[in-house]
Amino acid sequence: MYKGNLQKHLRAFIQTAQTGSVSAAARALFLSQPSISQQIRALEDELGQALFERKGPKLELTPAGKALFELGGPLIKQLDALPDEFSRRYGSLDSGTIRVAAGESTIMHLLPPLLMRFRRLHPGITTDLQHVSGTEGLRRIRQNDVDFAVGSMVDVPDDIHYQPIYHFKPVLIAAKDHPLARKTQIGLGDISPHGLILPPRRRTTYQMIDLVFERHNLPYRVTLEIGGWEVIKRYVSLGMGISIVTSICITEADRERLIVRDLSAFFPSRSYGVVMRRGAYLSPQAQRFVDLMNRELFGSIDTHPTDHPLN
Repeated sequence: MYKGNLQKHLRAFIQTAQTGSVSAAARALFLSQPSISQQIRALEDELGQALFERKGPKLELTPAGKALFELGGPLIKQLDALPDEFSRRYGSLDSGTIRVAAGESTIMHLLPPLLMRFRRLHPGITTDLQHVSGTEGLRRIRQNDVDFAVGSMVDVPDDIHYQPIYHFKPVLIAAKDHPLARKTQIGLGDISPHGLILPPRRRTTYQMIDLVFERHNLPYRVTLEIGGWEVIKRYVSLGMGISIVTSICITEADRERLIVRDLSAFFPSRSYGVVMRRGAYLSPQAQRFVDLMNRELFGSIDTHPTDHPLN
């Protein structure tokens, strides 16, 4: 069977399976009954399996026919819907939807100004913003459930492309009345005696802190493990401990209730950017959002992609 005829033969088979009749399939496809029968026979010859068996006046699928129907039915539906779907996505670059996955910190601190600018530039494009964990975000990327993710990555899988765009400093945070508040320059030795509030040890932040203290041969104490920067900041403000966070989560309001000290001399900065499946094609609408982020990287938009000045 010529490969170019596969779609035609499969369509004849699907239509016959749906109607249970060669004549009905012929009417639906505007073909003759012998033509439909010939295409089904060609498909059976190619696959080496009988696809139909006659039971009374109707044709019924064989087990092989049922398997092919399950595989081929969605393909034909997608092909039939292709013109409308293409028109919906690309007919107008000023409409459509982009699907973006992101974690809590990104959604709360990085994306709001970006989404506001994107909406002003492209009011007809809808954003489907999906709040996910890092693992779930990768799963949705791999299954094409989202166009891309915005977040931070350290270990990048081979099938994933990560483009860092923003960089944020590591900072120490403590309550205003904490003993460390009197110091303008803070070292690891200063931090060592005080209890730390950190994300769970499976998180990259905890592992990085552990590695740095180990390299400097200094002990440290973790008094509380808890997820989420906002929760950590709350407990620090209550005087329950100090923490080492990424400055992406530090707001002006935080600086009113916390002391913030730069720890770039000891810990690496944290990057945030676009995460997508390697080799994936972005729709023009999604590409516009990525382009907006990249323009920030090169400073052509009023807000530069760096953190705020430290106290």
